This record gives sequence, structure tokens and C-alpha cells, in this order.
Amino acid sequence: MKRLFDIIFSFLCLVATLPLMILSILAIKLDSIGPIFFNSIRVGYNNKNFKMLKLRTMYEGTELIESNKIKNVNKKVTMTGKILRKYSIDEMPQFISVIIGDMSVVGPRPALPSQKKIIIKRKKLGINLIKPGITGLAQINGRDKITESQKIKLDYEYLKKHNFFFDLKIILKTVFLTLKGKNISH
Repeated sequence: MKRLFDIIFSFLCLVATLPLMILSILAIKLDSIGPIFFNSIRVGYNNKNFKMLKLRTMYEGTELIESNKIKNVNKKVTMTGKILRKYSIDEMPQFISVIIGDMSVVGPRPALPSQKKIIIKRKKLGINLIKPGITGLAQINGRDKITESQKIKLDYEYLKKHNFFFDLKIILKTVFLTLKGKNISH
């Protein structure tokens, strides 16, 4: 049932946000040189790497690191990128990853391969055996403003509690927090 919900919800989100995506694509092209999309290698289900599609928000050639560790933001994130990041518009192409089957709408955020501690802890707790999500319990409880340990604790809580209604609650809270642009470093 979760997979069917993921596909239908993702398709509807992509269709509903198409005008916003087109405006974002135009803004990216006018704002800076480089591709529109960015493929970020992430660690997914059962610790397998996959390509997670995002709208490009940084200048081409910028080192890929965790958002909360970016220094000199003004030199790395484009003007359009700041807006796209604030309202998580850059994350919209991830609905394609959900339709493909690499991600779910709700689950732990996929780690960067460089986030070794998170990957090891998730494997130890069995968190790596659920698909990563566009949003999750950690994203609605602090996102970039919480520690790795807090994220792991919330990911583990999600592993133990996840069901359809819990996912709906997380989605609704995500929409509310996204519209407010809350808990995003940059």
C-alpha cells in the first residue's frame, strides 16, 4: 500500500508543481552557468548507492557536503538557489526518485556516502532496511538544526512507528513547515 501511495502522491505532486518547476528552471538558467539538475549520489535502501535528482542551487564545481557544514554560503549558493532551498523547491525532482523506486515520500533522509557515522549507525539499528524519504521524522523535528545523534534517534523512532497515518501526519507537518521556510540552514 505504501508503494502505491508513493507513486500516486508523487505523480500528483509533480503535475501540481509543474508551473513552479518551469519557473524555477528558467530562474536557474538565468541566474548562473551550469546544468539545471544535479544528481547527488546518496546511500539508500540496504546501503546501496543511487542518484537523487535535485534542482541545482549551487555554483557548478561546489564541493558536495552536508547543508549545515557549508561555509561562505554567498559564494557557493546562487541567488535563485537561496530561494529554492528556503522553500525546498530544489527537492521536488525527488518525486521522480520515488516513482522509480529508489525513495519513498516518507522515510529517513538518504545519507551522503561521506556520512559514514550515520550509515554505520543506521545499519546497526536496521534503519537502512527502509527506503529513504523526501521527508521524515527528523525533517519535521529540526531538519538541519539537529545533531546526527538526534537524527538517528528520530529515524529509529520512525522505523518502529511507521504506518500510513503516521506518514500522513509527517507529510502534513512537512507542508506546513516548508511553507514557513523553517529549520533550513541555507
